[in-house]
Amino acid sequence: MAAPVTVLCAVDGPEEPDVVVALGAPGSGATVTRRCGDVAELLAAAAAGAGTVAVVTADLVGLDREAVGRLHAAGTRVVALTHAGGADRAEALGADAVLTGPGDPGFLDAVRDTAPIDDPLATGELDLATLERDGATPGRRGEVVAVWGPVGAPGRSTTAVELAAELAGIGAAPRRRGRRRATSGRPPGETTLLVDADTYGSCLAARLGLLDDAPGLAAAARAASQGSLDLATLARHSPVVAGRLRVLTGITRASRWPELPASAVEVVLERARDLARWTVVDCGPLVEADELLMYDTHAPQRNGATLAALQAADVVVVVGAADPIGIQRLVRALEDLGEAPVPVAGRRVVVANRVRSTAVGPDPAAAVAAALARYGGVTDVHPVPDDAAACDAAVLAGRSLAEHAPSSSARDGFAALAGHVRDLVA
Repeated sequence: MAAPVTVLCAVDGPEEPDVVVALGAPGSGATVTRRCGDVAELLAAAAAGAGTVAVVTADLVGLDREAVGRLHAAGTRVVALTHAGGADRAEALGADAVLTGPGDPGFLDAVRDTAPIDDPLATGELDLATLERDGATPGRRGEVVAVWGPVGAPGRSTTAVELAAELAGIGAAPRRRGRRRATSGRPPGETTLLVDADTYGSCLAARLGLLDDAPGLAAAARAASQGSLDLATLARHSPVVAGRLRVLTGITRASRWPELPASAVEVVLERARDLARWTVVDCGPLVEADELLMYDTHAPQRNGATLAALQAADVVVVVGAADPIGIQRLVRALEDLGEAPVPVAGRRVVVANRVRSTAVGPDPAAAVAAALARYGGVTDVHPVPDDAAACDAAVLAGRSLAEHAPSSSARDGFAALAGHVRDLVA
């Protein structure tokens, strides 16, 4: 005879005794090992291995997606009890089963279910195979492009802005071989969402001339944590700034980084796939996990938002500065990316930004490509020429190069990058 399922009970309200009685009845196949008064006690009991199933009230104070993820990480399945109208929120939180109460015909079956936990937050895996299994195959939902690079201002934010503008089809067609290409030969713009997930120095609001006190990503993450993030909410927090381009602004102060937990950012990016054809994420420069916080604690990680974006990305654009110091940092950054604490399954595109002869000598594009091939094993580098005057003017105007300086050589480089990204996911 199989051993009874161990249950942690965190039910708030008058039905709590009924739940305990139903679980303790002869032949139920379950036994209540802990009656928890709040989420903190529930998480502690799960971490201690006191139960394999948690029966909770869906509206229990403090129960959010982060808490459900921690329960799953401890090997505890979550059965949520909710009243009419609350099932959607409970499912959005990640509950394994949603029922109306102990009188539900499927209550004991849901508790005794031994199916393995299938939660990316618990396993740390959110790769392309998982997305395809869930129906997010290319061509049916949007793609996520993470723009990342080492410290030292290599141009991550500039690349994110310009790449998003090109994918959205903003501005006139870029030049080709000294003359403007016909608009009819340019790929049509598609709905694009630009996300500022840099927890160290978010700047996209200022870069595009937006109000820097807009809630943006923090508000969307808060809604995701509470299980209330739908497309309408995400669209409300990501206004259209030009053409088909939406922007989800970042945190206004670096000290607000705990408002962007990885579990919530992962949900935001998953919802973004239904809102936009392309989601371009401006990431922070660091990918290390704080090992001191990983032992005996579940404190938030400063780099959690960046890691969530890299983990969810279909394409990772790695940006480095095209000068001796920048190339050295880029080579090391590529090694760091390969050792990231989460799987980074997206296809990688290496961008050498601000390519100029004054920094690396004659034929700078070839020199940079040769250096990266020799020291980093990079065989395909996308150069972006340096055009400081055009970039400064675009920043001053709060617009993209495609809008403000469409004939810029730097804009041509970003347009070619956008074409390559499109080809990768075609």
